Amino acid sequence: MKIYDSLLQRLQTQYKAIDPIIDYVSDERLLTPPAPRKWSIHDQIAHLARYQVIFIDRMQQILDTPGIQFGAYKADEDNQFPAYQLTSLNDLLRSYEVDRAKILALLNRLSDHELTLVGVHPKYGNLSILQWAEFFVLHEAHHLFSIFQLASGN
Repeated sequence: MKIYDSLLQRLQTQYKAIDPIIDYVSDERLLTPPAPRKWSIHDQIAHLARYQVIFIDRMQQILDTPGIQFGAYKADEDNQFPAYQLTSLNDLLRSYEVDRAKILALLNRLSDHELTLVGVHPKYGNLSILQWAEFFVLHEAHHLFSIFQLASGN
């Protein structure tokens, strides 16, 4: 079992939609939440950048301890998330690129057997590393759509 083409392509390119989506968005709009207790575009990007680090860590935990159970990741309960929110957009995007390269390198080096190792998601149950990667890009796509909506004023 290898990483299938559509997953690999999304891992390689999906995040690159951020730049064209926000290219003409004012700094004010990037930083302004749409409503109280809702994330701004910048917060959404900070979340995606932070979640890549969480994802890498979880994949390593599955490799080290197959069958490990994870709690739900909640950014608002993550004591490191506020630092990401305070990071400049340029630095977030740079770290995003670096961490995505780490994700691709990690997944590409795994054997067929390792891709089938399971970690337990609190809502979706047993997920192989391959399924976690699919979940990761779908989660990312959800936030990219939110960024698109906020950037277009909706």
